[in-house]
Amino acid sequence: MNTTNKRPPRGPKGGDELVFLALGGLGEIGMNVYLYGFGPERNRQWLMVDLGITFPHEAEPGADVVLPDLRFIAGEKHALAGLVLTHAHEDHIGAVIDLWPQLNCPIFATPFTAGMLKTKVGEYGKNLKMPITEVPLGGRLKIGAFDVEFVSMAHSIPEPSGLAIRTPAGLVFHTGDWKLDDEPLVGSPPDVSKSCAASRDSGCH
Repeated sequence: MNTTNKRPPRGPKGGDELVFLALGGLGEIGMNVYLYGFGPERNRQWLMVDLGITFPHEAEPGADVVLPDLRFIAGEKHALAGLVLTHAHEDHIGAVIDLWPQLNCPIFATPFTAGMLKTKVGEYGKNLKMPITEVPLGGRLKIGAFDVEFVSMAHSIPEPSGLAIRTPAGLVFHTGDWKLDDEPLVGSPPDVSKSCAASRDSGCH
């Protein structure tokens, strides 16, 4: 993606602002990696959402998977408050084992997603020791400057979550992957009331 190494747009000089930067996942299928930043431009704290892979197309012969380019946030890792995982599909967690050592930040996920990641670490992570915090379904916690609430969604895997990300500059509702299904084949129905409330609070209608 061309956005990978660009700096986020500048806001009011010296003032706190809430910014968004995608390192993957926009305009493509897979490789979901998103950054939310809060604070003034020269003293901004970051929250990462998901760290996934994508699969190569015909212009990338010989590659098994494609990993995102983390050079921007690796250079800002001192200001990275944490990595939040929305669910356990590979396009959302598949790059964690390979790229987390560039970040060395806390990881937050619901029990199923945390369990899947721990299993992958046990099989492929050698001596990698990741600080993984399990968050209960619908849980809410502070991660640095960010107040993050997990919102249960429906998808084709257990425990998918949207995220209501609150800051003094406003609220963002990051949906993750979702569908409206009152009787999903896997997992529980979405928490429609909480997702609607988060959407309203974030300014979406």
